[in-house]
Amino acid sequence: MPDEQMAGAGSAPVPPGGASGVPSVPPRPLDPIDRSIMRLLQADGRASIRSVAEQVHVSRANAYARINRLIDDRVIRGFTARVDHERAGQGASAYITLKIVQNSWRTVREQLRELPGAAHIALVSGDFDVLLLVHTPDNRTLRELVLTRLQAIPEVLSTRTLLVFEETDLLDAGPGPVGPPALTEE
Repeated sequence: MPDEQMAGAGSAPVPPGGASGVPSVPPRPLDPIDRSIMRLLQADGRASIRSVAEQVHVSRANAYARINRLIDDRVIRGFTARVDHERAGQGASAYITLKIVQNSWRTVREQLRELPGAAHIALVSGDFDVLLLVHTPDNRTLRELVLTRLQAIPEVLSTRTLLVFEETDLLDAGPGPVGPPALTEE
C-alpha cells in the first residue's frame, strides 16, 4: 500500500461481526488521542494524515498507525459522505416506529434493509421495538412506503410515523471542500 494512503480508505464499512452481529474483536480502551482522531475524522473523513497528526500533536507515523489500528480493531467501520438529503432529491424524512412480533427482529431487519430510502435501523426498548429512519423524495412516496411496504411485512404489528421538519447534523463542521476523498499525507 502506498505510504500516502490510509488503509481502508474508500472501502465499504466493515460489519461489526458475523451474522450474529456480535463483535469478533473485543472493544479496546481509547485514549484521548484516539478520541481526538475519531472526532476529527467524523467531522472530515477526507482529512489528510498530516492534518490529523498536526491537530492531535503526534507524528504522521503515529497518526497513521493509530488510524490503521482503529480501522483494524473495527472502531472505525468505514468512511462515508454525509448527504444533504433535500439537495439530493430526498426532501421527505421520517422516523418510523414499529411494533413487531416477538423474536422476529432478524427477519424484519433484513426486510427493512431492502426498503428504498432506509437510512438507519435500530432495535430499541420501550413502547415500540424498532426505530427506522427513511428519506424519500416526497410525502406521497413516504406514505406509499409506510402503507404498502412496511405494513405488508407480516411480522410488523403496527407503525407510527414521525415526520422530520428539520434536521441538525451535530457532526457537521460547516461547508467543506467538495471533491473526492483526500486521505493522503499531503
